[in-house]
Amino acid sequence: MVQRQPVSTETGGTPSELRQTYYETGDTLSNGARRYHWCHVAYWEQRQRVGRLNTVFDQTINIFQELPHGDGMCLGVLQQDTPAPDPVKRTREKIGFGVTLSQEEDGAWMYNRSEYPIFVNSPTLEPGNSRTFIVHKVLPGFSIKIFDYDMSSFLARTRDPRYLDGPYDPSSVRISFAKGWGGVYSRQCVTSCPCWIEILLNINR
Repeated sequence: MVQRQPVSTETGGTPSELRQTYYETGDTLSNGARRYHWCHVAYWEQRQRVGRLNTVFDQTINIFQELPHGDGMCLGVLQQDTPAPDPVKRTREKIGFGVTLSQEEDGAWMYNRSEYPIFVNSPTLEPGNSRTFIVHKVLPGFSIKIFDYDMSSFLARTRDPRYLDGPYDPSSVRISFAKGWGGVYSRQCVTSCPCWIEILLNINR
């Protein structure tokens, strides 16, 4: 099956659930059964995507900088051939053990395994029909439900298009390592953050 590459609502380089049916792709198990991914993960440094889009089939995935014998998505490997300015290099050093993403019955969760705060923006963590967005600060050792499936369905039924200001993806979650963005921070856009990941959820699972 030939797949088109969709476009990010943030930078133009990452798939968007609104415009593509990439969620139809699956993985064939040894017994012939099909299993479907629950999200894609893209790693960004400011406005540049680094490495390939990672398709996640397992219920949990660890995303980290450098972790001996680590099982998951190692950002250090993706960064090897990518030159970076000093602010990005300093933030890379703070990623550490990073985060764990998990798919649960009620939605997707994130656990902060690093030694620095993690900042999250999600459509289901925001008030409905609002032109402002909220970035949540998650301290080391804490978890947060980054996406609620029931809330997503509710918002899809009640969303007023008049409140949508620019591109909007109801299944995209943005997570920044160590640096926040938005109204109370010097960085107004996530693309100004040194190191961040974009989670594209398969809400049509």
